[in-house]
Amino acid sequence: MFESSFGSALVLLKRCFSFCSVECVEFPLPLSVQGDYVPMGAMCWPSESELNLIRTKVAEMSGRDSKEVRVVVSPYRICPLGAHIDHQGGIVSAMTINKGILLGFVPSDDSQVLIQSGQFKGEVRFSVDEEQLPGNAAKLNDLGRVKGSSNSQEECSWGNYARGALYALQKRGNCIKQGIVGFICGAEGLDSSGLSSSAAVGVAYLLAFESANKLIVSPTENIEYDRLIENEYLGLKNGILDQSAILLSSYGCLTCMNCKTKEHRLIRCPESNGNHNNETTKQFKILLAFSGLKQALISNPGYNSRVAECREAAKVLLQASGNEGLEPLLSNVEPEAYEEHKCKLDPNLARRAEHYFSENKRVLKGLEAWASGNMEDFGKLISASGLSSIRNYESGCEPLIQLYEILLKAPGVYGARFSGAGFRGCCIAFVDADRALDAASFVREEYPKLQPELASQIDEDKMVLICDAADCACVI
Repeated sequence: MFESSFGSALVLLKRCFSFCSVECVEFPLPLSVQGDYVPMGAMCWPSESELNLIRTKVAEMSGRDSKEVRVVVSPYRICPLGAHIDHQGGIVSAMTINKGILLGFVPSDDSQVLIQSGQFKGEVRFSVDEEQLPGNAAKLNDLGRVKGSSNSQEECSWGNYARGALYALQKRGNCIKQGIVGFICGAEGLDSSGLSSSAAVGVAYLLAFESANKLIVSPTENIEYDRLIENEYLGLKNGILDQSAILLSSYGCLTCMNCKTKEHRLIRCPESNGNHNNETTKQFKILLAFSGLKQALISNPGYNSRVAECREAAKVLLQASGNEGLEPLLSNVEPEAYEEHKCKLDPNLARRAEHYFSENKRVLKGLEAWASGNMEDFGKLISASGLSSIRNYESGCEPLIQLYEILLKAPGVYGARFSGAGFRGCCIAFVDADRALDAASFVREEYPKLQPELASQIDEDKMVLICDAADCACVI
């Protein structure tokens, strides 16, 4: 169960709906799907034409029949509530959207790995017999810098996720003898968007290597493997929200996860239970509004510094409450201890702690609103999360803050916030399905007035995308 400090709120939640553990969840799409793949949701992704293009490409690369090609479908995720607290063991919510990474592959029948990309030039070649070490990723990045351009760095480093997947599998003692021949591509224009494209790529490679080597790996194990890719191999100090959402989500559900205990629950909205007559439940769409800012998260010191500040705040609070022996995570600080000793924090650390404890409360209130189908209350909590991210966590920058404020004024929007860490990419919004087009038009009209240069770098029809919820990652 979640921590006792949130016990009273959870008692209320348990009366509203039942939680399902990892083992007893009935509705997620399995990680391996046989036969025809029929995506759930109002909009089908991937389409049959997308799958056929990838199968044809891999068949050309490998000399195999296109019918032998398997495809990993690894969706992007959004985090309605629970911003910036997963790395502190907080309670988070997430769902996937019907856009993401597609990785077509065939086993190579030997130890060799050959991968090409739809986004980046060149190709990646290595052997699964090679021992992958965390330093290898930094060396490849340095090589790109020596060549003197960001494009060179991308060409050198985009294969790090495949190598990182092998590193994670090797570290946990898996026997990987079979390489892959593969072609990977993402939804156009959505890389560096704050939709966890990096986690989606890591998960895709893990599932491909596991499938090629006939390994049976649970979603919870793959969550840990992807954490190893990002934390150890790539050096990003993030939590487990992104990969958890990608691997555990189910269409029609809000995924709730306790990042300290690793327990997760899937919470259905009344509308997705077939209760279409519930007047309190309104159909929604998900808006992705793009700022034009693109920067790799591992190259931005702002993210890792915020994580360090949260840990420092936890250290001060734990020492003040006589619990200095615990790991310095804010999830190890009881709310009562925080209230009693927060005066000992300097202003900067106090803001980080305030965001953590207030965001945990918003998540619990949001779960109740979602379970009852109250999109208005759910949206207000999302917007409050966005405001706390700006004021207390101090993430974001002028273009993203302006975009967030525009979305709050857009017709039919229930709530909005940054997607991802808030240092680049896009904002998300939940919007009344009947007013999604109006809201998108409003953003396309208003954002260029404030950021003409950034807006000019985005195709007008791609500045705002209207999405639906999706399922978990799978191999088809």
